[in-house]
Amino acid sequence: MEKLRLHQAQLLIKEAGKSKTTGEKFKAPKEGNIDVNLFGEMLDELIEAEEFIYSSRPSHKLNENDANLFCGKILNVRNKIDSMLANFGVIEKESVEEEIKKLSEGLLILTSKGNFRKMISKFGVDAQQILVAGVPLEVEDMKIINPKIPEAALGAISKKIEHVKNDISRKMSSINLEKILVIIESDKASELLGKRAEEIYNANVVTLDNLKDLTPEEFKDIITKI
Repeated sequence: MEKLRLHQAQLLIKEAGKSKTTGEKFKAPKEGNIDVNLFGEMLDELIEAEEFIYSSRPSHKLNENDANLFCGKILNVRNKIDSMLANFGVIEKESVEEEIKKLSEGLLILTSKGNFRKMISKFGVDAQQILVAGVPLEVEDMKIINPKIPEAALGAISKKIEHVKNDISRKMSSINLEKILVIIESDKASELLGKRAEEIYNANVVTLDNLKDLTPEEFKDIITKI
C-alpha cells in the first residue's frame, strides 16, 4: 500500500509540472456554491500532510520517499483549491475531457464491447490505450460461455486469445502503461474476462449495468480511484 501511495504521489507531482503555467491570472469571484464535500476532502488531505510535521521532528527534514508523499498530499490540496476557485469563476475550469486525458495516462483500458472503445475515446482517453477483447483470456472460459462449442473451434479461439495477450503486453511496454482497468457489463462473458484479467494482470475491474449510460463525469470518478 505504501509503494502504491508513493507511486501515485510521484505521478501527481510529474503531472503538476506539466499542467501548471506561470503568470496565472485570477478573476473577480462570482456567485456560487461551496462544495462542502470537496472542502472536507481538502481538510482531510491537510491533516494527513500534517503528520509529516510530527514524524520529522525536530529537523522537519524528509527523505525522498516521504517528500514525494508529503508533496503529493499538498498537490491534492492544491488541485482541490483550484476546483473550488473554478466554481466561483476565479480561475478557468479544466474540461472533463482534459481531466480524463491526464488521469488516464499510464492506464490500459480493457473491455469486451467494441462500441465502448469509441465512446471512451471521446471522453478523452487515447485510443491506443483502449483494447477490445472479443474472446476470454483463457480458452477454458469459452466452454463456460458456450458449453456446446465444438472442440475443433477451440484452436482458433486459442490463437485469438494469444493475440489479445500479446496486444496487452505490447501496449504495456511500448507506450509505458502501468495499470489495467477492465470495464464490463454484467454478462457471463464479460465477467469471466474481468475475473481472468484480475488474476493474470492484477487489473482493476468495474462492472456496470449499461456501458452506454456511462457519462464522462462518472468515468472520471472511476479512473480517479484507480
